[in-house]
Amino acid sequence: MRIAIVQFPGSNCERETMLAVKRADMEPVEFLWNEPHDKLRQMDGYIIVGGFSYEDRSRAGIIAALDPVMLEIKAQSEKGKPVLGICNGAQILVETGLVPGLENNKIGMVLTENKRVANGKVLGTGYYNAWVNMRVSDEYQRNAFTRHLTVKDILHVPVAHGEGRFVMTEALLQEIEKQGLNVFQYCAADGKIIDSFPVNPNGSLKNIAAISNKAGNIMAMMPHPERTKNGDAIFQSMRDYIAEGRVENTVPLYYYPRRTTTPLYQKPASHHECVVELVITDNQALTVQNTLRQLGMPVNVKRQIHWEIQCDSPETIQQIRNSGVLFNERKETELSPDQVKSRGFAAYLVRPREDMLGQQRLQTLRDHFGIQGVTSIQHGVLWQFSAEKANMTDLIDRILLTNIIFNPYAHDCYQYHQSLS
Repeated sequence: MRIAIVQFPGSNCERETMLAVKRADMEPVEFLWNEPHDKLRQMDGYIIVGGFSYEDRSRAGIIAALDPVMLEIKAQSEKGKPVLGICNGAQILVETGLVPGLENNKIGMVLTENKRVANGKVLGTGYYNAWVNMRVSDEYQRNAFTRHLTVKDILHVPVAHGEGRFVMTEALLQEIEKQGLNVFQYCAADGKIIDSFPVNPNGSLKNIAAISNKAGNIMAMMPHPERTKNGDAIFQSMRDYIAEGRVENTVPLYYYPRRTTTPLYQKPASHHECVVELVITDNQALTVQNTLRQLGMPVNVKRQIHWEIQCDSPETIQQIRNSGVLFNERKETELSPDQVKSRGFAAYLVRPREDMLGQQRLQTLRDHFGIQGVTSIQHGVLWQFSAEKANMTDLIDRILLTNIIFNPYAHDCYQYHQSLS
């Protein structure tokens, strides 16, 4: 049995994954994203490894998800072949829509920023690395990866990610739970599902650690079972699924997402905007630009960080500037909103629906700098697009359909500047 170990620029878990595949008596075959796709068609299964593809630019998994190689993996999955995405691989599967598997692979959920909160305090944001426990859920689907497991089996495995929190609508969650597609959940050492940190290491909805599609041959898992023999049962199950030779019908779930809208951003009169731009090369904007161009959209991309601050006086704003908490003057410069709008670009403001970074910065200003006149801080990213000899209205529609700058289950997107000329 030959298993493709799929790697993108920034993947870093290929060795551990190959060893886990070998322990399950299968043959790992390295596959780089830019190799001929014919090689994939000869494989019996696929593992998209962990790491930080494209340095998580824009957000984790989205750039790799738009790579043409994922179309081939999708085609092979429709033949019933198993596909396992681990950590960054899970993020890629979610961003392609292969998980949870809605009609036409519509995006139905998100793996977003970790949430570590206790007693009303933000303990941290971003990357988190620890050992956790997980088990199959009470109503788990017996699929390509669970054949050697029951609810009594507690797997002690590592997690290492910055964006591992499963988020979706309540309607989709209900269907996933009914179908048993919330295959693995974080749990305590005795198997109890406790929805608090550190048992739930990232704030994932209902402690979800892994979700599969309805056919059960594709699974997105955030923990790393390949890094320990404790996870070997998952790979052994994959082996036995392939040996059985069954082909499941890849029927979609019933849930169908609503079309998102992009309303015009309107700053409250009492709030202050702080727009920050890098003075060095912005690799995030450059990667988004290159990806869009490869998809046939001849666009130029710029990016700024946007802060909206509610505070009691202009003096407090100056205190915030002096603290260095919102931007670093050695590599960033502050722009006025008018400067941004005067550039004549189409600009979109993307904000997290649950803004952990804004909460953390507010907490830092109060606790470490003694700045008490701040009521709220909202973090966002401004994406600016321009093009020569192109219909910008058409281009913007196509760009937004890629979801490259935001996932509608984790972010709100606003028109910041309407000039599309």
